Amino acid sequence: MKRLCCSLLLILSCLLPVQGQNRDRMLRQADKIARALFFIERNYVDTLDMDKAVDAMMEGLFSKLDPHSVYIPREKMEELNEPLDGSFEGVGIEYAMVFDTLTVQSVIAGGPAESVGLRPGDKIIAIDGVDIAGVGIGTDGIRGRLRGPRGTLVNVTVMRGGEIREFRIRRDTIPIESIDAAYTPEPGIVYVKLGRFAQNSVEEFVEALRENSKKRPDGIIVDLRGNGGGFIHVATGIANIFMEKGQAIVRTEGPGIDDEIDAFGGGFYRDGALVILVDENSASASEIMAGALQDWDRAVIVGRRTFGKGLVQRQFELQDGSGIRLTVARYHTPSGRVVQSPYKPGERDEYYRQAQVRYDRGESFSRDSIDLPDSLMFRTLRRGRTVYGGGGIMPDIFVPYDTVGHNGYMREVIGGGSLTEYAYDYIDKHRQELQATDFNKFLKKYAGMEPAVFEGLVKYCSEKGIEAAEGELEACSGILKTRLKAMMARVPFGTTGYWRVINLEEDPEFKVALDVIRNWDDKDPFSF
Repeated sequence: MKRLCCSLLLILSCLLPVQGQNRDRMLRQADKIARALFFIERNYVDTLDMDKAVDAMMEGLFSKLDPHSVYIPREKMEELNEPLDGSFEGVGIEYAMVFDTLTVQSVIAGGPAESVGLRPGDKIIAIDGVDIAGVGIGTDGIRGRLRGPRGTLVNVTVMRGGEIREFRIRRDTIPIESIDAAYTPEPGIVYVKLGRFAQNSVEEFVEALRENSKKRPDGIIVDLRGNGGGFIHVATGIANIFMEKGQAIVRTEGPGIDDEIDAFGGGFYRDGALVILVDENSASASEIMAGALQDWDRAVIVGRRTFGKGLVQRQFELQDGSGIRLTVARYHTPSGRVVQSPYKPGERDEYYRQAQVRYDRGESFSRDSIDLPDSLMFRTLRRGRTVYGGGGIMPDIFVPYDTVGHNGYMREVIGGGSLTEYAYDYIDKHRQELQATDFNKFLKKYAGMEPAVFEGLVKYCSEKGIEAAEGELEACSGILKTRLKAMMARVPFGTTGYWRVINLEEDPEFKVALDVIRNWDDKDPFSF
């Protein structure tokens, strides 16, 4: 009862700045909600968890809004904020469940787990003396045991190559890296894969360029594929590296909002070869950055049409620790294009099905399958090239989705986890051999993948009842060998090693990007 009265007072205080008929209407609605909750709590025949009921009511309300406005229960707030905050407190590992056992995928450099000697491939079988292997503990349960306040201790029992080892780890603040990979595929060319736009991404991005090029690069490839967005000010900060002072990066329009963010001219790579890789999973801040660089004819955009999330959310915290992310404006690119794909309020499932609809319609395989009416035509701001609005960013160079070798056997081996399980078992037995090499020697050694290694994977899958239909194994063997090699490269070379192998052997968009950079000065980069 007291809680309801406090909630009503809070609602009333929020409405004080609202004037006129809107204030009267909102007071009536607030009174209606408060009275309903009052009568339920006082008179309802069954016991009701009022907190859960109110959460469900809030989720129902937000389901009627646009697809990106959401209600966030209290227990989810920290989890949702973490990928963008730039750090968390824990032991500093990335892990996966393999054979129902927690397996270390990578160890964060400089973190507490690395300092005590944990390695990729280690199998964690107990935490603080409690068995966690084979007991069905989910990732949330694992996270709760490994994370904790900075300075606290956690005891971890590890199985390594048949030997059980004990580690005592003092938790610390762990940075969340937003750079998935950074390296020089060719002299003078720097490739950076940016996974998200988090608090520290600008500094990480600049540092990645510096580490991989002692002088000004001859060309840069920024991979935004799969990047679902993040902080807009971070995206504009990275875009500024490539733009001239005063060039518009993005404009936001909404109730009481009409704002433009311009480059401030401090970028050190304002001209030169630049390619941005995008796909159907590049969204929000990724689209803002790609759209701005495309509108100013600054970068060649390579890949497939982006997702089309151009709505601006602002987060508000509620009294009980829960929160809401409410859409308050729309993004426009410098040429005036609307980034947001069309949607109908309340039809969230239909909206998120659009990627599949586009795929079924053939948009992933042919640019001609994409409906681009003249009414959505815009012109770039320097060269007057034709670009299109109407949702997402259409690349300058379209690269169709490569499905060669994708079949039922491949999907079962990879999607079912068998490839991961076999890879970690192989890594566990050959760890010393894998770690005692440089990347070029690694590539040479596993250039064709030793027949016995690949045959071992096929045999392992067969023992699990996974058999290839006629022709399937031959068709997908190249993909399976590349993925197996990439996982092996992750042990000595981290996530950069993984993506180097994928890019080199399995990535047509990456090959197009390299070709554009190589020929930047010899031909029009937008004419490929």
